[in-house]
Amino acid sequence: MKLLRVGRPGQEKPALLDRDGKLRDLSAHVQDIAGAALLPDSLDRLRRLDTATLPELPAASRVGACVGAVGKIVCVGLNYSDHAAESGMAVPTEPVLFLKPSSSICGPFDDVEIPRGAEKTDWEVELGVVIGKAAKYVPEESALEHVAGYCIVNDVSERAFQLERGGTWDKGKGHDSFAPTGPWLVTADEVEDPQALSMWLEVDGRRFQDGSTRTMIFGVAHLVSYISRFMSLQPGDIISTGTPPGVGLGQKPPLYLRAGQTMRLGIQGLGEQRQRTVAA
Repeated sequence: MKLLRVGRPGQEKPALLDRDGKLRDLSAHVQDIAGAALLPDSLDRLRRLDTATLPELPAASRVGACVGAVGKIVCVGLNYSDHAAESGMAVPTEPVLFLKPSSSICGPFDDVEIPRGAEKTDWEVELGVVIGKAAKYVPEESALEHVAGYCIVNDVSERAFQLERGGTWDKGKGHDSFAPTGPWLVTADEVEDPQALSMWLEVDGRRFQDGSTRTMIFGVAHLVSYISRFMSLQPGDIISTGTPPGVGLGQKPPLYLRAGQTMRLGIQGLGEQRQRTVAA
């Protein structure tokens, strides 16, 4: 299934994208694409629905983030060796973790703000892993049983805030609109292998990132298991699994976003995002 949320910010309705590309209203069946609605039994109930009987929503509806009421976004830094190299950092021996606040989440086609005082705002296409069943100390061999599905996350980053202002990376990762998410949550049964998905990102029509999840240092199952040793993962939490090379920081010379540009990005089977950059 392709699940999504449509409507004005803060007023999104749960929806499903049917096989004909029509938006179908799920409001009579779940309150939101969030929390308990992502449990395996709930997803099974949604799969059994006759989608043709669901009310159709306007095709031009705004698409919000595909998951609502997200408790936390756990991000994995430097999870592609060639991205670590372009960033001038050592390849990690264990996953590097940091958090993005839920307030940074926005829709996949919403504007992205360039923060006040920003100097080095950057792009990062990433595979998002949405938790569907609580995970705590889970073994790697059963970790994927805790995954509801997958989505696209653009881990927008302000590098000067992240790397030059002291402290942890979070300062450069948490601005409003720094986590466009969606357009769809594609349920795990429709993603045959999360480690074999092509991914790309363009700025103003120029392709900068062109990679694949197969080159991750730490795969999805390992990440779910590893993170669950340090914090419990709850339904609706998102793991953003790292980015392939081609970010602005790695260009020679470095190249960063400015207001008035357009980002387009996609992951195989998970749809595409498009954002315009604006001044905060």
